[in-house]
Amino acid sequence: MDFSLTEEQTLLKKTLSDFIDRDLAPRAPLFDQEGRFPADLFRRLSAMGLLGITIPPEFGGAGADLLCAVLVMEELARGCASVALSWGAHAILCTHNLWVFANQPQKERYLPGLCRGECIGAFALTEPEAGSDAGALSTQAVRSGGGYLISGTKMFITNGPIADLFLVFARTGRESLGLFIVERASPGVSVGEPLNKLGMRASPTSELVLRSVFVPAQNLLGEEGDGVQMMHAALDVERIVFSALPVGIAQAAFSDSLAYSLRRRQFGKPIADFQLVQEMLARMAMDLSAARLLVYHAVARGSNGERATLEASFAKLFGAEMVNRVTQDALQIFGGYGYMREFSVERYLRDARLISLGGGTSEIQKLIIARELLKRREGDLA
Repeated sequence: MDFSLTEEQTLLKKTLSDFIDRDLAPRAPLFDQEGRFPADLFRRLSAMGLLGITIPPEFGGAGADLLCAVLVMEELARGCASVALSWGAHAILCTHNLWVFANQPQKERYLPGLCRGECIGAFALTEPEAGSDAGALSTQAVRSGGGYLISGTKMFITNGPIADLFLVFARTGRESLGLFIVERASPGVSVGEPLNKLGMRASPTSELVLRSVFVPAQNLLGEEGDGVQMMHAALDVERIVFSALPVGIAQAAFSDSLAYSLRRRQFGKPIADFQLVQEMLARMAMDLSAARLLVYHAVARGSNGERATLEASFAKLFGAEMVNRVTQDALQIFGGYGYMREFSVERYLRDARLISLGGGTSEIQKLIIARELLKRREGDLA
C-alpha cells in the first residue's frame, strides 16, 4: 500500500505548514491562556479553501480528498490543537456530512456559506445522559404542520458558542433517528456559556438547548429512519480524520523534545547523549510513525468506499494512547521546565487528554474493535 503524497498534497502540506509556523503556533499559548477562539485566523482558513476542504468547487469547496483533510488536521494540531478541533467540527462533522447526506437544494442553500466561513457549523449528537450510549438519545422531533418540533438538550458541542448551524440528531420514533439542519437563529434555540475546560481551551464548547424548535421538513437530511445509518457513517469519518489530531499534537511534542534535548546540558553534555533520554525519543518517534500509518490505512480503506469502522477505531484508540505517552515523555524530558506555562509541553499534555474521551472513549473503541473482529471470523484485517 503506497502512502506517498501527490504533488498537490505535498504543496498543501507545505503551504499550511508555513502558515502554522508563522502565524498560528506562536500565538497558540496566548489563545490557550485566554481561552479565546481565534476568529481572525479561522477566517484565513476560509481564504485558503480549507473550511470546505472535501466539498466540490461548485459549492465553493476545494474538492480535495479525505487524505488532504487528514493532512490539514495534523498540521493544524501541530500548531494549535484547539484550532484543529474547531476546524474539524466545522469542516468535517458539519460541512462534510452535510454534503454527504444532503439533497441538492440543501447543498445549494447551506454549503457555500459554510465553505466561505460566513457560517460556522457544529455537530450535535452527545447529550447529558447519552455519551457513549448513543442509543439513549432523548431529544425528540415530533411532526408538526410542515415540519418538526425538536426538544432536547445536547452537551459538549464543539463550536457551540460560535456556531450558526447545527446538525442535530433527534429521535423521530421509538427505534428511529433523524438528522436535522437547525439554524441558531430559530426561536427556541439557546446556547450555554463556554465550558471551562482542562485543555483545548481555545476551542469553544457548550451546551445546546432546543425548546420546541420548529424545523421545516426540508431541513431533514434523508428520511426519518436514516439517522442511525448516518450516525455510524459520520462517526467512521470523524474517527478517521480526527485520529490525525493526536498525531499533530505528538509531532509538536516530539519536535520540541528533540530540540530541547540537544540544547539542555547536564553533567557537562547535552541530555540527548544520555541513553534513557534516547530511549524516550526513540519510543516517541516509533509511536508517532505507527499512529500516522494507522490513520493513512484507515483513510485508504474509507476512500475506496469500503467500510472502515475497524480501521477507524484502530487509529482512534492507538492515537489516543500514543499521544498521552508521547506528551508525558515530553514533559519528563523538559523536567521542571516542562511543568511551567513558559513552555508548550504542558499544553500539549492537557490537550492530549481529550483524545481518549471525545469521539467515542477508548473503552468504546476497544468494544468496537472486538465486535468488528468477531464479525470477521476469518480474522482477515486486510
